[in-house]
Amino acid sequence: MSSAPRFDSSSAHGGGIGGIGGGHGTLMASGAIAQPRLVTQSSFSKSMFSSPRLSLALTNIDGFGAGEMIPADVGFEENVRRRRREEEATDSRSGSDNMDGGGGSGDDLDAAVGDNPRKKKRYHRHTPQQIQELEAMFKECPHPDEKQRLELSRRLSLEIKQVKFWFQNRRTQMKTQLERHENTLLRHENEKLRTENMAIREAMRSPICSNCGGPAIIGEISLEEQQLRIENARLKDELDRVCALAGKFVVRPVPVSPPLEEYGGGMMMMERCVYLEMALAAMDELVKMANGEEPLWIGEKLNEEEYSRMFSGGCFGGFVSEASRESALLFLHSSALLDTLMEANRWVEMFPNLIATATTTDVISGGMGGTRNGALQLMHAELQILSPMVPVRQLNFLRFCKQHAEGVWTVVDVSIDPITDTSSPPCRRLPSGCLIHDMPNGYSKVTWVEHSEYDESQIHELYRPLVRSGLGFGARRWIATLQRQSEALATLISSPSDHSGISADGRRNMVKLAQRMTANFCTGVCASTVYKWNKLNTGNNNVGEDVRVMTRKSVEDPGEPPGTVLSAATSVWVAATAERVFEFLRDERLRSEWDILSNGGPMQEMLHIPKAHHHHHANAVSLLRATQSLNPNQSSMLILQETCSDASGSLVVYAPVDIPAMQVVMNGGDSAYVALLPSGFAVVPAAEDCGGGSLLTVAFQILVNSLPTDKLTVESVETVNNLISCTVQKIKTALRCHELST
Repeated sequence: MSSAPRFDSSSAHGGGIGGIGGGHGTLMASGAIAQPRLVTQSSFSKSMFSSPRLSLALTNIDGFGAGEMIPADVGFEENVRRRRREEEATDSRSGSDNMDGGGGSGDDLDAAVGDNPRKKKRYHRHTPQQIQELEAMFKECPHPDEKQRLELSRRLSLEIKQVKFWFQNRRTQMKTQLERHENTLLRHENEKLRTENMAIREAMRSPICSNCGGPAIIGEISLEEQQLRIENARLKDELDRVCALAGKFVVRPVPVSPPLEEYGGGMMMMERCVYLEMALAAMDELVKMANGEEPLWIGEKLNEEEYSRMFSGGCFGGFVSEASRESALLFLHSSALLDTLMEANRWVEMFPNLIATATTTDVISGGMGGTRNGALQLMHAELQILSPMVPVRQLNFLRFCKQHAEGVWTVVDVSIDPITDTSSPPCRRLPSGCLIHDMPNGYSKVTWVEHSEYDESQIHELYRPLVRSGLGFGARRWIATLQRQSEALATLISSPSDHSGISADGRRNMVKLAQRMTANFCTGVCASTVYKWNKLNTGNNNVGEDVRVMTRKSVEDPGEPPGTVLSAATSVWVAATAERVFEFLRDERLRSEWDILSNGGPMQEMLHIPKAHHHHHANAVSLLRATQSLNPNQSSMLILQETCSDASGSLVVYAPVDIPAMQVVMNGGDSAYVALLPSGFAVVPAAEDCGGGSLLTVAFQILVNSLPTDKLTVESVETVNNLISCTVQKIKTALRCHELST
């Protein structure tokens, strides 16, 4: 059983919110754990390469079924003929036919090896819907684990071994097709090199004078010029080879002429060249920005006039520019940081407070020699400030990674405008990224540069100074988050496993659960596309104009209780430093001054997992329990809390959880089955020209109804609004902040 906050609208005025505490409703445990559901995506509708579509037939490269024994009386020549026939039949079939299903069942395979091995086998025919689901899963995860295979077999009404064999044969056939395609590329490359080699030999036999154009005497050509010509030919060949190999990894096919088709199809050569030129220019600008001194940088501020002179830049009409630079020494090797930056999922996990979601939409080049050097990819991301007053930044950009020397790397991003959209996006990321220098003992020096231009009219006046100064999306925030996350990783690895009374697996699961809770909290504050939020019009509901209320139907996920989720968030200015506000909110002894979940008494910290060697109370995962429980229904409730603080701001995120679920997690069980809906606070320092103080964001996520079909009532919205107003007022009173919010 797992629990999440909820409330009954009938008690909206008599007590407020269920799941948020005494006097405001009753906490209720959610029902049975929902089974995880894989999000179905469309199967591959276009081929990866220009060769015929991949077949999913259950045959190996020798022409026999997977797991089938080759009869002893079948000779080599007959085997070759049969293989050719099978390949021709495979290439003629549609990729989605898959031998009427993409993989034989386990029973069919067993039946194939019997008294008569040469007897024609009967294959299980999968339905089109099963093929679509399997293809979508293969695109996301070619190697599903046992839990994922079990879920697929249950949902698709297949035996688990049928699912297992389908994926095995799908991987084998993908590898076979890739090898065939690579062999074709290499054969064409070899023929081209032979032709060019013959042309070079012929040119060297009949040299031409560069001055008069007539025949030249060999002695007149210097050794240096001969070497330059040979090097030029070698570089030309290397460029053609890289472009050909890069083209085959592009998953967005574009009609091309036959000469380009032999190099793998995919993105047109001209488009690749344009992207490569953009990436190289952005790389050059980033390096100069990172290493530049006066007059390019005056203190910590970019000299816009000097920048325009150096790079012929200038803001788009009506936009404002922000630029910042920050350096730090991190306990993180360059290889680990490069893997994080070049893989979208790991990038999001490293910066959950900055990135709502990110995807790699195209891989133009995967790098050279098995490294990240030369990797170029198209990406989409949504960047966020944890406040409903700042819109999410939607970005489409190129990410380019290059090695300059041994242990010296650069990763640069630069926005590209959507081809299908003629209007200008509200934000563009100018060349931004980081320079990485490996240092001794596993450390690295990172210099981060952030430079963007954006439409300031879409940002609330309260946050405009923060964003313009670079404290919102700037380099300081990226570096501070990177420092905190790398320190947390090092602390969790080096800390003893029994200092908190739980096993190492239990600690890891607790931290993993807290990470999911914090990421969920961030998506509830900002209206990103991670969830399908519906913004409510609260004009007639007596809800403050600066309070944003959104609703969504919770997904079929064991990590969330089913029903309608309501999110309410607002941001206010507080006449107290960000450090003081954070210390007040994270202190469990003072929690009763603002949190109704405490039931009027102090909280007791039952478990503390530090995520930093220094200031471990500021960066930690905790498990809290009220020392005085006035409500007997809450006797089985605990509060999971994560606190984190760095130079860019602080977070306090918490969610009610039930004791049985947490016991499973602390004993090493899977934390994915703990349902929670987080609430919390985000605190950032206010800009100095705003009078100092801090900007405080308060956000709650509440399970309004247990049934997804239930409608949201006006009373429930007003109750949440009252909760936010009451919480903000209590915090200001406790901090003795009598100034009015702006």
